[in-house]
Amino acid sequence: MFIDLLKLKKYSFSYLEFHLKHSFYIFHQIFVNMKDNFSHQSADYANYRPQYPKVIFDEIKRHLKYHRNAWDCATGNGQVARELSTFFDRVEATDISENQLKEAPKLSNISYSIQQAEKVSFPDNSFDLITVAQAIHWFNFDQFYAEVKRTLKDDGIFVVLGYGLFRSNAETNKVIDHFYNDIIGSYWDEERKYLDKEYSNIPFPFQEIKTPKVNFKEEWEFERLIGYLKTWSAVKHFSDKNGFNPVDDIYRQLKESFGDKNIIEFPIIFKIGKLS
Repeated sequence: MFIDLLKLKKYSFSYLEFHLKHSFYIFHQIFVNMKDNFSHQSADYANYRPQYPKVIFDEIKRHLKYHRNAWDCATGNGQVARELSTFFDRVEATDISENQLKEAPKLSNISYSIQQAEKVSFPDNSFDLITVAQAIHWFNFDQFYAEVKRTLKDDGIFVVLGYGLFRSNAETNKVIDHFYNDIIGSYWDEERKYLDKEYSNIPFPFQEIKTPKVNFKEEWEFERLIGYLKTWSAVKHFSDKNGFNPVDDIYRQLKESFGDKNIIEFPIIFKIGKLS
């Protein structure tokens, strides 16, 4: 019996050692190898970022065969996951940012987990729908697409969403273009080039389904515009290097051009694919 206890202790220690090493590996993969530009301002991201219009989700529904299980990858504050929860039995929502997930809506049919996009724990052939919104440009495309193809059902669909640089009135556009290109231009991450080209320059190894052209148009108050600009990753990089927020430098000029309220319009990036 004493020998059996020693064997059990040795086994238990080995088991614990394995899981500690495995946990450290996962931690390293997620928090060292992945960029996380948004955890520091998760609440602002939830409050100021634009919403995706209803027509997007209506179009997604048209191409779905079943509404059982969906995966919203890089869910952030759960904006898309919340919409999916209204017409799916179950939504798995993943992100690398614990702070972002804290801002996400807590609904009974949404399960949140911290997972790297390129390596998830879900079984093969799990999902009727996989979505990724305003995030695919951060991923290793080959590795992520391998996970999409592994976990998507044969009759499921894969949806990529995003939005480009917004437009407003002519004077506001001049201020924003100067700010975007000349003031913070060199502070954008390299991956921004994919959004600037509306994802036309990313690989998409799926059978693509034609989607309608969609714009998000809404009246915003000036303070929401300022709050949104301050969530830009290039603004954060600029502030970290120079010790002040560059949005403050254009505040007065932007106020004069935009006014207390005005119209904001975002071009929506909308791609649907299915397994070939």
